[in-house]
Amino acid sequence: MLRLALALMLLLPGVAHAEKAVLAGGCFWCSEADFEKVPGVTGVVSGFTGGKAANPTYEQVTSGGTGHYEAVEITFDPGRISYAEILRLFFRSVDPTDGGGQFCDRGDSYRTAVFARGPEQKAAADAAKAEAGKALGARIATPVVSAGAFYPADAYHQDYYKQSKVIVTRFGPRKKSTAYKLYREACGRDARLRELWGSQAAFAQ
Repeated sequence: MLRLALALMLLLPGVAHAEKAVLAGGCFWCSEADFEKVPGVTGVVSGFTGGKAANPTYEQVTSGGTGHYEAVEITFDPGRISYAEILRLFFRSVDPTDGGGQFCDRGDSYRTAVFARGPEQKAAADAAKAEAGKALGARIATPVVSAGAFYPADAYHQDYYKQSKVIVTRFGPRKKSTAYKLYREACGRDARLRELWGSQAAFAQ
């Protein structure tokens, strides 16, 4: 029975052969919302990586000092989408020339990075970074580093763009999903992506 179950798992897409990509693209709410729409991506988790402290809180990371990035862990089916394609979309969903944060979000936790899981991912990430630099004719500030521990953020931050809970924002009481849209627009993410990447911009709304 165990042998049969293992054989069936090998035949099921997105089960035995699922792979992961860990990327930092500024606000993890935005990266999660973007990549969850990609065919072949089976899950996206918002969290933190690249720092020194174990199990950091959102407040610790955003206040600085832990060295963590806001990041997403993307689970994908390589039979439907390649790691190289995920990287192509990633570079076109951020401003990789900006080393100080992303859009209106400034500081270390909002920097971009690719966290490579092994030599194959590193080679693919280095190639994608070089291609992005050639496409933009600019120096790319996004580093490619070895992946370490990834710490999921608490439930409040997962699927933020979908949540219907009403919260108090600077725009007044709003559903989280509405607050997310207002934040994204006010932060200038999509406007900057269109300016930088033109028709190549990924996910620009």
